[in-house]
Amino acid sequence: MAPERLRQVLLGWLNPGLSYTFSLLGLATTTASLSTLLWATEPILILILAWLVLREPLSSRFISLSGVAVQGVLLVGGLLGGSSVAGEWRGMALILAGVFGCALYTVLARRWNIETDTLFSLAIQQSAALAWAAGLWPFERFITATGTAFPPDGPTWLWSALAGLLYYALAFWFYLRGLSRVSASLAGAMLNLTPVFGVAGGYLFLGERLAPPQWLGAGLILASALAIVMRPPEPATLPTGA
Repeated sequence: MAPERLRQVLLGWLNPGLSYTFSLLGLATTTASLSTLLWATEPILILILAWLVLREPLSSRFISLSGVAVQGVLLVGGLLGGSSVAGEWRGMALILAGVFGCALYTVLARRWNIETDTLFSLAIQQSAALAWAAGLWPFERFITATGTAFPPDGPTWLWSALAGLLYYALAFWFYLRGLSRVSASLAGAMLNLTPVFGVAGGYLFLGERLAPPQWLGAGLILASALAIVMRPPEPATLPTGA
């Protein structure tokens, strides 16, 4: 196998393969609020890894705006409004391992900068992830207490397939396409918008309503993201490493 193809396979095994294996196992023993809090660390991990691995310069302004965005994520998730957060430490460790895998995926994908059609790269990565899942399937009953539970009806299968196409196909394609044109640090900063889109979808399609702190958090995220995108990068104020 050519080195470029091998790298694509490794990326697929890393994310969504290994990363989502860890995070889904961890989610079974943690609360949704705690999971949201842990996933809010992904942009921070990307910033750190991009600085260490890619030697991407980080300005104090960029770091400050990213910190504001993380505060907004915590508000949107209800984690700064008095909500109780509790979880089992093994679940927390598994979710953090999954978050780290996703952050490492972004940095490696940017570093390798595979010169191949984005759609073809996506097909290789997702096929590798499918092979990963199929390889784990026979061992599921040893990993989880419940084993495999298939959807009981056709519409559930249809919605599951649609969700998979939207996330693992379309969203990954957009992400890889954009990652080939921007720095890993900027890509990580944009991930702070994820909860904004989530609550907007809940508002439009599920009739869910936001509390005032959540509106404030959404505003902080949007404002910081716009400030990062619309202003040119500043000179580095942190050392780029040896």
